[in-house]
Amino acid sequence: MGKIEKVSSYLWRKYADYLWTKSERFLLWNMVEPYTRPKSFTPVVTIYVAAFYTGVIGAAITEQLYKEKYWEDHPGEVVPLMKPKFYPGPWKVAMGEVPAHHKEEPHKT
Repeated sequence: MGKIEKVSSYLWRKYADYLWTKSERFLLWNMVEPYTRPKSFTPVVTIYVAAFYTGVIGAAITEQLYKEKYWEDHPGEVVPLMKPKFYPGPWKVAMGEVPAHHKEEPHKT
């Protein structure tokens, strides 16, 4: 057996060992995987909470700016309700009062 054959058989043996250990590794982890702890929901919950409070703070700032702008134009008056920005459909009004600039004129038939 020449030197090239020895190197070749050595490489084939190493490759076969690699494939065998690789399959053993996958077989082992496939058996163990159902018993591992599930991934944590903490990062997801943290992101959702941060997004929620970012929206709350943004809405509060927007409403405050709306009130200040209205008071500059109409000092001493009660500020009417602010119509929702991202909802064009019908919206509920607190205390049964709809602001005058939001009232629709009745359709004439």
